[in-house]
Order: sequence, then structure tokens, then C-alpha cells
Amino acid sequence: MRNDYDSQGLPIKKPRVAPPSILYRQYGLMEDQELKAAQKHFVTFKHRTSVGGGELVIGRYSVLPYYKELEEELEFKGAKLINSHRQHRYVADLWNYVHDLEGLTFRTWNAKDMMSVPDGIPLVLKGETNSKKDLWSTHMFAENKQEAVNVFLNLSHDNMIGQQEIYVREYVPLVRVSEADAYLDGPPVTLEFRFFVAYGEVVSGGFYWSNHSADLPSVPSPSQVPQEFIQKVIDRVKDKVSFFVMDIAKTQSGDWIVVELNDGQMSGLSENDPNVLYKNLKHLTWDRYQT
Repeated sequence: MRNDYDSQGLPIKKPRVAPPSILYRQYGLMEDQELKAAQKHFVTFKHRTSVGGGELVIGRYSVLPYYKELEEELEFKGAKLINSHRQHRYVADLWNYVHDLEGLTFRTWNAKDMMSVPDGIPLVLKGETNSKKDLWSTHMFAENKQEAVNVFLNLSHDNMIGQQEIYVREYVPLVRVSEADAYLDGPPVTLEFRFFVAYGEVVSGGFYWSNHSADLPSVPSPSQVPQEFIQKVIDRVKDKVSFFVMDIAKTQSGDWIVVELNDGQMSGLSENDPNVLYKNLKHLTWDRYQT
């Protein structure tokens, strides 16, 4: 008897499996070039009500602020997000993954436990998800622990970051690729790359500082990052989250270091080619979702 028929010879009704889809929010985040690339390789929806059953959904710029609610609504329809709410929270709060990446990222402390932060080293402060790179000297960088207290107070009064846990990270000088800073009062433009990873495989990589690419003689290639380092990072976290980005930079001492991880659904492209990203993401998700 064929596997797709029951013992009485009747066809077995199989659950509907639709191609993976993109649920996007276009305004302010998804530029036309990225949207066209997404539409070339995926079925795309503007509204969650359009999503059908049996679909794997990549919520491009569209999962926040009500991630859990969206997850439940899609599950009711028989669809699911590429990252569960639990997976999203894993990369949305750096405290969840810095311990998994020990030795591969900056030393990190909770700002509420400032006494445990070593004296005599420069520091960077940020929220669990967001930072104030455009206010580098007052809301992010501190020469020492004493200055870090003032930065902490500034962040505590910030409308967005004040609602998040605030963390203190050791400042490690990175290789600069430009004499200019990233913003008027921002960090230096460094040799840093953003990689999109899905199900433990890199689907795209590109230079992080896309706003400064035109100012450089040539755009740095992500191929500079050793594959062994990339794989080591992936192996540490791949069982915790399905789709994420990892930002990796080169230190002035010549080592590579993870700056941070984030949910791939809510992360900007940087210099990643959207056609490469969505083409590889389509093949990987479609092959996996059918099995």
C-alpha cells in the first residue's frame, strides 16, 4: 500500500504546507530595494490577517511591539514565526547570550551591580536591546567606572532605554576604517560586519557601517572574518534561536569579537545584498519546512 493512502485505499489528508512567507512593515524601515528582493523570492504580506495556515512566517520589521500576540494569532491559523517568542527574547536581551559567548564577546555586567565592575578600564553602557550610539560621549562611553555612573543615570532617563535593563560592557578598541566618527557624537567607524544566520547557516554577510560605505576607498569584505570564528559563534547559539544576526568586529590587537546578536527579523541590512539574503533564506527555509 502506498504511504499516501490508508488501509482502506483512501487518500490520507495531509496538513497544508505553504511556501514560507514574509510579513513586512514597509514604512520607515523596509526600503524599496529590499521589498522588491523579498517579493522576488517570497510570498509577501502587509497584514497579518492575510497570512494563511501552514506557513512559516518571517516577520520582517513587523513582529514588535506585540511579538507574543502575533505568535499566538499565527499559531491559531496554523502558521508560525521563524523565531518563537522565547527565541526572540534570547537575542533581544544580551544578558541571555553573553554567557554562551564567553571568551568571544566583551565582558559584561549588570549596571545594577556596579560594584562588580573592575576599576581602571574604559566601559560602554547600553540597554538590553538598544543603545545610544548617536550620543556616544554622554549616553554610551565612559573612561572609567565613576563616569559610567553618570552614563547610567543618563540612560535611566531615556524614554526607550530607561525601560530596559542596562548593562556595562568592557570597551575594547576596534580597528578603525575611517577617521570620521559614525555620527556627530558617535563611535568610530570600525572594521565590523553583519551576518544573517538561519538554522545554523550563514545566508548573507556585509559591512556593518552602510551609511559610511561611500566615504571609503573600498567597502570591506566580510570574507575577512575567519570561518572558524564564525562557526564557533554559531555553534554556541544555534540551538537557542533559528534566525539571527551577529555583528563581528576586529580588535586592534588582531582578534575577532562578537559585538552583539539580534533577531534577524528586526535587524537592518547594513551592506548585505537583499537579493542574496532572500534567495538563500528562501532555499534554506523552504527545504527545512517541507521536511
